[in-house]
Amino acid sequence: MSVAVLEPRTGRRAVYGSQTHITASLAKVNILAALLLDAQRERRSLTPWETSTAASMIQSSDNDSADALWRRIGGGPGLSDANETLGLTSTQAGTGPYWGLTRTTATDQLTLLTAVFADNSPLSEESRHLIQTFMGRIDPEQAWGVSAEGSRWQLKNGWLQRSHSQRWAINSMGRVKAHGSTFYLVILSHGSRSMSHGISAVERAAQSAVHALCSTPPPASPIIG
Repeated sequence: MSVAVLEPRTGRRAVYGSQTHITASLAKVNILAALLLDAQRERRSLTPWETSTAASMIQSSDNDSADALWRRIGGGPGLSDANETLGLTSTQAGTGPYWGLTRTTATDQLTLLTAVFADNSPLSEESRHLIQTFMGRIDPEQAWGVSAEGSRWQLKNGWLQRSHSQRWAINSMGRVKAHGSTFYLVILSHGSRSMSHGISAVERAAQSAVHALCSTPPPASPIIG
């Protein structure tokens, strides 16, 4: 398991684990960000088809929609180009049609979340608002993971049973509001014996990460004479 958490108001952050994990459906946020960067470069808004397909891809985690938009952005090379702009340095795009086998680190996904939610971003305000809106309307049965800690959230989850081991990769990332503050939070995991076991582990990690950062005192202010 890898964990990354940031409190943007103070800049406090914590990271556990530097290994790469497959994204599974977490890649769908990255695909949408790439699509929006392409549209920005072309000085246009998304078409109605692109908007509805993106909504289905994020809110319902529809794989056919992801397949279509993966082709639209140019597959792996298109994702890699977008990630250079977004500042992701340790993400390797899936090959061919396999967007779900994109490999990434918790730190890189935290960078992606910052691009989605922070004002200082390659993504325009309009683009960020669209992604945030979709991440806040996840289908109820998929509203698990980082939402275990906090009363308000915007998230995307990913899950995949590996064919060779029958073990599960379970991932969750998003923005949560808890304990009077806002946190960007990423949990990546693999090796769970079942989907439910993986979800429970991810949710415990999410709670622990936020609690750990809440208990960390802010940096001392410099003494000015």
